[in-house]
Amino acid sequence: MRRLYHKVIDMLLKIDGTAERTSLAFAIGVFLAFSPFFGLHTVLGLLIGFLFGFNRVAIMIGVYTNTPWTIVPFYAFATYFGSLFYEVPGDLPFHIKDLGSMAFWKSLVSDWPVLWPLLMPTFVGSMILSIVLGAISYPLALRILRTYHAKKNRGLTPIANEAGQ
Repeated sequence: MRRLYHKVIDMLLKIDGTAERTSLAFAIGVFLAFSPFFGLHTVLGLLIGFLFGFNRVAIMIGVYTNTPWTIVPFYAFATYFGSLFYEVPGDLPFHIKDLGSMAFWKSLVSDWPVLWPLLMPTFVGSMILSIVLGAISYPLALRILRTYHAKKNRGLTPIANEAGQ
């Protein structure tokens, strides 16, 4: 995990452009990665990059922060979180807390229509969480990029190389 973190930072550091625009492009990508528009993340990221002139590589790095290992746990939590704001019908054949169990996910193969009532809680929860994650990622990326550029301008070793990469 730490190696992946350093690889993402290293990719961001190699992007030409101001720290502010690169950080903003990355934050937009993070927002899209966790947004409710599942399956459209890449297309939306590229479209926003082209329309607004953002660095598409920085957006794509942000978009791919939500990996296959994090998608299911994230959307399960987002659905639960969204159910705090949007009521889930009581007649579901499962409890909202079952979303974390493997048995629930296996039953989806044959019983996927039971998920329709969860669409709005998932949308609301993932929208709120994606806004929060995008907002958090901007100042973090900005600080990392500014620190890197400051060290680079003073002739010091880049951050990714200090970590042993």
